[in-house]
Amino acid sequence: MDFMQAVKTVLNNYAKFDGRSGRAEFWWWVLAYIVGYILVSAVSRTLGMGGLLEFVYWAALIVPNVAVSIRRFHDIGKPALWVILLFIPLVNLIIALIFLTKPSDGPNAYGPDPQPPVV
Repeated sequence: MDFMQAVKTVLNNYAKFDGRSGRAEFWWWVLAYIVGYILVSAVSRTLGMGGLLEFVYWAALIVPNVAVSIRRFHDIGKPALWVILLFIPLVNLIIALIFLTKPSDGPNAYGPDPQPPVV
């Protein structure tokens, strides 16, 4: 999955909390979100709007962020409640590095593997 495909997939599945998301989809989305936030922040500060545009950006994308995170946890076989840990400062970095970087292990209770098998 490439960058644009990942962003389109996440936005098309805006509020889909079931199923699975592979590593590529999740991490390309994270990169797109961070780059977008930096751009919105620069525009907001240039226009002297304080953090208003940044808040609107965050609020508009909180649902797809949570949805793709839940689907990523499903991909590694963890329940959706694990996403709560991502809201705890410092713990979120540890969780992201340990769990969200794990590869898919094939089909599980949440559905088939989102990544096609490599031949």
